Amino acid sequence: MIYAENILICIAIPLIVSLLFLTGSVRKYMAAFLLGMVMCLLSAYIDGFLALATGMGENDTSIFLSPMVEELMKLLPLMFFMVLTDAKEKTLTMIAVAIGAGFATYENCCYILTSGADNIIYVLIRGFAVGIMHIVSILALSIWFILARRLKAFSLPAVAVGVALAMNIHALYNLLVSKEGASTVIGFILPPVMSVVLYFLYRYFRKKETAA
Repeated sequence: MIYAENILICIAIPLIVSLLFLTGSVRKYMAAFLLGMVMCLLSAYIDGFLALATGMGENDTSIFLSPMVEELMKLLPLMFFMVLTDAKEKTLTMIAVAIGAGFATYENCCYILTSGADNIIYVLIRGFAVGIMHIVSILALSIWFILARRLKAFSLPAVAVGVALAMNIHALYNLLVSKEGASTVIGFILPPVMSVVLYFLYRYFRKKETAA
């Protein structure tokens, strides 16, 4: 058993203090990173409650419930920054990456403290697969928001489509790794591959923004 709240406090306190000495985009990144960690803890509470309420097992919860809960929770701070700061495209993607990185970092810390860090293969999988997946899903959402803005189609239905996209990326990963075999290998490879694809897509959008 681990005390997740205590882990969050231990990690968050020096980061919160560092905000006092940061400015500009670095400060925004750090604040979004912290919010990502908080959203991870809140997601764990909601996942646990829904699992008990529905009677779902651990495997079904990870496939059907966790993607919906976690992507919605990551959406909240992203929308907060969008509404509060009217974030430009470059800032929006930076905030999305920070939220995903904070979420993944805190989740990885909790899992490693639960399962141990002596197995380097497990640690690498947590970093390269699960960790990157949380960044990829919200980054895809932010790129979708950028596209919707450029097409002047940013609305509630557009937000719903973007969240559904993030949820499906998350659910696909969880489904692939739920059973041992070839699907697990594909699942572990999927997040790094998608991160490369999204990187070039992001570069394409940046060039279009500069040219405009």
